Amino acid sequence: MAEAAKQTKKNVSFSKVAKYFREVKAEMKKVVWPTWKQVRNNTIVVMISIIVVGIVIWTLDFIFGGALNYLIK
Repeated sequence: MAEAAKQTKKNVSFSKVAKYFREVKAEMKKVVWPTWKQVRNNTIVVMISIIVVGIVIWTLDFIFGGALNYLIK
């Protein structure tokens, strides 16, 4: 009796995993993947944004650091 319950529990777990992967496969078919040109353009935009934000942060750090040094001395 206990053996049958364990086997049923294993089958339920396996069916849940199998259902999960079937649903993942179905959803992946619905995905609209970007073209390589779109990926390249988006990558360039991100890199430029990172550089601009880095320059802004470096500039503010330089200004505030100089102001703090002026106040301390």
